[in-house]
Amino acid sequence: MEFLVNGQKLDITLQNEKTIGDVLKAFEISCEQNKLAAIGIALNDKTVTAEEFDEVSSLPIEENTKLDVSVISETAISESFKQSAVEIKEVVELLKNIPVEMQSGKDAQAKKSIIKLSDVMNAFCSTVTWSSLFPEAFSGIKVNEKTLSDFLAELSPILKDFSDALENSDSVLLGDLSEYEICPRLESLSEALGSL
Repeated sequence: MEFLVNGQKLDITLQNEKTIGDVLKAFEISCEQNKLAAIGIALNDKTVTAEEFDEVSSLPIEENTKLDVSVISETAISESFKQSAVEIKEVVELLKNIPVEMQSGKDAQAKKSIIKLSDVMNAFCSTVTWSSLFPEAFSGIKVNEKTLSDFLAELSPILKDFSDALENSDSVLLGDLSEYEICPRLESLSEALGSL
C-alpha cells in the first residue's frame, strides 16, 4: 500500500488494519495528536466524496492501493487568520479612497479595490470554514463581542448593499457604506485576527 499526506509519500507499517477505514481511523488518531485535520481523501488518484466515504472505508487494503489524504493544521489556520488581518487592513485603506475615485472618474481603480475586497473576504471565509475543524482553538474568536459567524451574518447584507451601490454608480451611498459601515467593521476584524 502507498500512503501519502498532502502528496508526500509516508513510510507506514500496517498493524492490524485490513480496510481503508481501518487505516483512516488510525491516521485520524495521529492527526488529533498533532493538531491536524483531514480535509480530503483520494483513493487510487480518484477523489472520494462524502457520499462515497462509507463504501470506500469498507474496501480491503491491497498491495497496489494508493491512499492520499489532504490535511490542514491548526497552525496553518492560525497563520492564515494573521495573513487575513494584514490583507483586511490593506483593503480598508483602499476602500477609504473609493468615493473620491468614483467622483473623479477613476471607476477602474475603485473596481480594482472592490475585487481585492472580494478576494480577501473569500480567502478569509475559507479560513473560517476550516477553523471549524478546530473548535477548541478558534471558536472563541470575537469581533466586537460577536462570534465570527454572527459578525459575518451582520456584515453580509452591508456588503450586498455596497455591491448594489457600485452597480448603480451611487458614489454617495458607496462612500457612506464604506466609511460608516464596512471600514469600521473590517478594522475591528483585522484587530481581532491580528491578536491571535
